[in-house]
Amino acid sequence: MNQWNLDGVQLQDIKHESITEEQVDEMIALVGSAEALFSKRARKYKELGLKDKTLNDGDIRALILEEYTFLKRPVLIHDSAIFIGNSPKVVAAAAAALV
Repeated sequence: MNQWNLDGVQLQDIKHESITEEQVDEMIALVGSAEALFSKRARKYKELGLKDKTLNDGDIRALILEEYTFLKRPVLIHDSAIFIGNSPKVVAAAAAALV
């Protein structure tokens, strides 16, 4: 198990420990859509020709569960808030929420 607990923070290395259906569903519920979690920068996005396909939330959920690189990272869940990605705006919002 590649999880660490650091002062109440739980880190999960999804490269070595796959995310579960329950975890994906929780993230979708928090953010409101699977698309908000979906990384179009994943190498397989281009390889599978997904740019030319119309994907619904069910398709995206299945892709994220099948291949961890389709999940935008990092993901921080704090209380009932979710922060996805590492843009300066997201990092600032996450930092403010943790204070």
